[in-house]
Amino acid sequence: MQTIYIPMNSQPNNLNYSIWSPLPTKLEKLAFSLIWPIIIVNLIGTIFGFWYYMPQFSNEPFLMWIFVPDSPVATLFFSLSLVLWQLKKDSILVSTLAFIGCIKLGLWTSYCLILFFSSFSYLDPLMYHFLLWSHLAMVLQAFLILRYTSFSTNALIVGIFWYGLNDLVDYFIPIIGQPHHTWIPSEVINGVVSHSTPAHSLAAVGALIVTLIPIILLVKIIYFHQKN
Repeated sequence: MQTIYIPMNSQPNNLNYSIWSPLPTKLEKLAFSLIWPIIIVNLIGTIFGFWYYMPQFSNEPFLMWIFVPDSPVATLFFSLSLVLWQLKKDSILVSTLAFIGCIKLGLWTSYCLILFFSSFSYLDPLMYHFLLWSHLAMVLQAFLILRYTSFSTNALIVGIFWYGLNDLVDYFIPIIGQPHHTWIPSEVINGVVSHSTPAHSLAAVGALIVTLIPIILLVKIIYFHQKN
């Protein structure tokens, strides 16, 4: 299927969401000429992400596994969003979850990698940089979604519920077992993950902030286009 770059005035329902995108036009054109490679890369990243979480899965209650692999689920939503668009079956809900997730988890992971840099010294430098830059790329790719989809209040409410619930069980009320956020090396004391460390609080504050960023942006986008 040939990929055609979408001009600024060709949004669904004549809504020009792309005015909210920080991506340069040339970069967007390049990305839209490589849609299927981008989909494949994200699916590979999703598989790698699930593999990366295997040690944590083994220590989490099975019923809470859905809340563990945050970044892989976000890239899976993003891949599905692109595939549905390419098949002319755009899903507002999937695209909304992908937009919020890629920005939230891309920023949160980068935040933790930088803030807790010294505790990630066990990683090979190449792996560290791969994790850092690939998650920053997640943030940028989220804005491609603004080119081809539309948003709704109902889909946004679902997105707020899903990512809000994730933050709740990740840091505050785990429901079953201990908090389910991605393990941070700074929380490991004598080989045991401790959620009473300052690292836990810092990770929680960061998560709440980066959850609000894409949600506030979508609220502004939806409000602006409904008003106009």
